[in-house]
Amino acid sequence: MRDRPRGAGVSARLLDPPCCAADAGQAVEGTPTVVLVGNPNVGKSTLFNALTGARQTVGNWPGKTVHLAYGLCHVRAAMPVTVVDLPGTYSLDPRSPDEELTRDLLCGLQHRPDLVVMVMDAANLARNLYLLAQVLEAGLPVVVALTMRDLAVARGLRVDPERLAAELGVPVVPVTPRRRTGLEDLATAVASALEKPAVPAPPRLAAEVEQALAALAPFCAALPYPERLTSTTVFGGGRLPDLPQPLLDEAVRQAAGLLRSGAADAEYGGVAALLAEGRYAWAHRVLAAVTDRRQAGPSWSDRIDRIMTSRLLGVPAFLAMMWIVFAATTSLVAPVQDLLGALFDGPVSSGARGLLDTLGAPAWMTGLLVDGLISGVGQLLTFVPLMVVMFVLLTLLEDSGYMARAAFVADRLMRLLGLPGRAFLPIIVGFGCNVPALSATRILGQPGQRLLLGLLLPYVSCTARLTVYVLVATVFFGRAGGTVVFGMYLLSITLVVLVGLLLRRTLFRDLAEESLLLELPPYRMPSARVVARHTWRKLSGFLRTASTVIVGTVTAVWLLAAIPVGGAAGFGEAPIEDSAFGVASAAVAPVFAPAGFGDWHAVAALATGFVAKEAVVSTMAQTYGGATPEDVTRPGALGPALLETFERSSGGHPGAAALAFLVFLLAYTPCMATLATQWREIGGRLTLLGVVMQLSVAWLLALAVFQLARIVL
Repeated sequence: MRDRPRGAGVSARLLDPPCCAADAGQAVEGTPTVVLVGNPNVGKSTLFNALTGARQTVGNWPGKTVHLAYGLCHVRAAMPVTVVDLPGTYSLDPRSPDEELTRDLLCGLQHRPDLVVMVMDAANLARNLYLLAQVLEAGLPVVVALTMRDLAVARGLRVDPERLAAELGVPVVPVTPRRRTGLEDLATAVASALEKPAVPAPPRLAAEVEQALAALAPFCAALPYPERLTSTTVFGGGRLPDLPQPLLDEAVRQAAGLLRSGAADAEYGGVAALLAEGRYAWAHRVLAAVTDRRQAGPSWSDRIDRIMTSRLLGVPAFLAMMWIVFAATTSLVAPVQDLLGALFDGPVSSGARGLLDTLGAPAWMTGLLVDGLISGVGQLLTFVPLMVVMFVLLTLLEDSGYMARAAFVADRLMRLLGLPGRAFLPIIVGFGCNVPALSATRILGQPGQRLLLGLLLPYVSCTARLTVYVLVATVFFGRAGGTVVFGMYLLSITLVVLVGLLLRRTLFRDLAEESLLLELPPYRMPSARVVARHTWRKLSGFLRTASTVIVGTVTAVWLLAAIPVGGAAGFGEAPIEDSAFGVASAAVAPVFAPAGFGDWHAVAALATGFVAKEAVVSTMAQTYGGATPEDVTRPGALGPALLETFERSSGGHPGAAALAFLVFLLAYTPCMATLATQWREIGGRLTLLGVVMQLSVAWLLALAVFQLARIVL
């Protein structure tokens, strides 16, 4: 198999013929490699999915593709190619590890591709042409996939693909990946370019710049990288690994001496500015030759943005949108949850118990299967409808283009923390799961920014916590449960800001500010197929967790609960509060007494939540089921049990104790998978610092919330 770049993420299925063969698999040894390159939000990942049939994440907002994705596509019957979806980038002068990876691949620092498919947005052609100018310097065959032509027409801009192909000297194929049109033409163009590879000429820059680059050519020609791209990179102040830097620095100084007086001075923007000016001048010449611009008024997308991105209404609009999502989630799924809860607590549990009794199963096996697995996992599965509704609503917001507006609105807030506005994008990902959010910090340019954001992301409330929020909020606050859940997410953002301000003024005082570079995509009607695909991907991830981590956790808890501590009871016969699990939880419980939930049931649930937050609900059901098994067979038995426990532990203030419990759950140490990812991304020392900080903040907040709430409630 060919060498792959580091960071490979997805192995793709194949699309139906004729564009791609219907044969599952990964990259095949000896197949040509085709890379998709383009700015963020030009439809690159959507095109990747359409070509390969891969279940790659597709979102209508920038910064979505962080890892590489691989797929196998048959551009002709006997011609398979490996398609690689590269991270979106605005130029080959990298400001983040993702952009650096794209530059390194095109330079050949890793596996050099055979062909570049440059995905270009017809509605923003000038900016796309700037990146293409650099891609053409890589000395690789190029095919242009032209997207967003309908949007360009709506903006009064008509692009002629044939004239564009003539100007660029490369094939140009109009495609609409969402509607799967133009894919066969693109496959044909790719096959032809691979069979008869032709390297297009790079754009000519100003005469004196070309003279200076020619002076660098003898030095760069001996290097194992593309000569033209290497020359422009080092001349513009960029760096490539393993170069004879002192020799190149002297060559650059000599080349800069050929420029007009003062042109290389910082006052004029330096050599990098001259290179950029030349590329933009070429881009505008091409744009003028291939486009027909007609007067067009503001689009409906622009009109909506006057509200959604305004300084006055942007933040309230975002908060209102999030409140609608969480309120709708809790209200729509409550009847279905009650029905599923009754099913698992009633017929499923009683049927399994009767079957095991008929088969003569020992008591410990009945306890493990019924009181452990069925009770714990069954209680968790009642939240599947909630997850479906939540994932659908968030996917609609994401794929419609609204999430990019949320990042724009959050830019000013992020700047207070020393972070750019696009740092809000990993935070949005974190509302789904903290693990990919931590990986998404790679879209930030400065290492300090990535470390700071890596410490803050565990405070972002993931969907695993949502199951507990809804359960506790419904039990203790009834119809106001949706507002309580919304408040937890609002508190999550508040914690990110407050802890970020603290870290900004202590460990990260030297962070430099960075301007916001973010494209607002047009609003689009989300595709039902994409929404269904995203929802299933997220839901299947949740179910995989339930079938692995949760089952393992439930089994371990049951085993600990079956081990008697003191007394004459045998294995599996002692009450759960007299087991190893109950005794250990009770020993820790006094720590939480000042916060109102110093009961061993609550402590036991939080302990397993350290493994996976989804396990909190399972452990609650399991501990109560073991203590009073007759209550588990009745629908809604877990609710009254929780009410009684918090009533007792809080001294008559169950609502205040429930709020404190939720706050602790939000702020304390995330799951093991998040910690492992955090360790990889920001290092062990900062990860351990984060754990200590999270536990301290969580306990202090829970204490404050309980003491204040018991006065009010």
